Amino acid sequence: MKVTIRDVANAAGVSVGTVSRAFNGYQDINVETKKKVFEAAKKLGYAPNVNARSLSAKVSKNMGLIVSGFLQSDRRDGFVHMLLKGTYRYAFEHYLEVALYTLDSENQSEKTYARFCAEHSIFGAILSGVATTDPYFKELMNAGMPCVLIDVDIQAKGVGSISVDNVKAAMEITEYLLNANHEKIVVVQGKEDAAVNNYRMTGIVETLSKRGIELTSDQILTCNFSETLTYNKVKEYILKNGKESVTAFLCLSDIMALGVMKAVRELGYSIPEDFSVIGFDGIPITAYTTPGLTTIEQDVEEMGYQAGALLQELMKNPNMSKKVYVPYTFKERGSVKKL
Repeated sequence: MKVTIRDVANAAGVSVGTVSRAFNGYQDINVETKKKVFEAAKKLGYAPNVNARSLSAKVSKNMGLIVSGFLQSDRRDGFVHMLLKGTYRYAFEHYLEVALYTLDSENQSEKTYARFCAEHSIFGAILSGVATTDPYFKELMNAGMPCVLIDVDIQAKGVGSISVDNVKAAMEITEYLLNANHEKIVVVQGKEDAAVNNYRMTGIVETLSKRGIELTSDQILTCNFSETLTYNKVKEYILKNGKESVTAFLCLSDIMALGVMKAVRELGYSIPEDFSVIGFDGIPITAYTTPGLTTIEQDVEEMGYQAGALLQELMKNPNMSKKVYVPYTFKERGSVKKL
């Protein structure tokens, strides 16, 4: 026989109304009571009707993970996979629905954020890969739709953000290079319209300035988070300026750091004996390069989980705005030499 909500209520020793409120995310239920309800449901194999819950609940249970620039992403960074994994884990634990959607800047011009969400029955979304020049970035300020941005901070009602403290992390890796006596530093940056790139650049510039070091324009290579573009620009830079012009490459993503390492080796140099390289992101492959890449490791799965939690909070309190920092880890490996 099909298990009903009444069966769950009897097994948990609570009323049918309490079971309903537990599944619909009401905050006036004791944590232990909610736990008993979920355990009883799991034991009995009870599956709540998603459509019925969405109609009866105060908050819709349809969460969307919208990824911009998906086709341009590098498959090795695993960012989207880990973000989705974390978001889904939160959704699974809280009996929510989550769907993945992909688009790019051109799609955003064709269809507004509000319309996109309405057409897909999304009443709250997590957005990743949104650039500061994207139509959605400007629209979010007044969209009136709960959303959580990954690596972008917007102060507006119903909008939250999840990231590591990119400014602080960038300051830490810059300080690390300076303490290793590197002053001839070339910064390999990503896209200039990417908020995360600008946060990291802010941390680098501030740290160098405190040491009385000016970062000139010819010490910045803009490589758009591309390994191939980085490889070409770094190779050209070394051939043009000579080995003595730089001792360390500070890369704002691990993918670009891989491009640096490839260029250095093809020119017949070694890491870290001739050039030091440091990255940012902590993608898995960096633990297996030779030498291993010193980098900032982000817990992207935790970012996805926290994004799910923050989105549900915003869906219940649409007038709030909140920023959440997820802890990062400094991974010291063998790619930086102390001079």
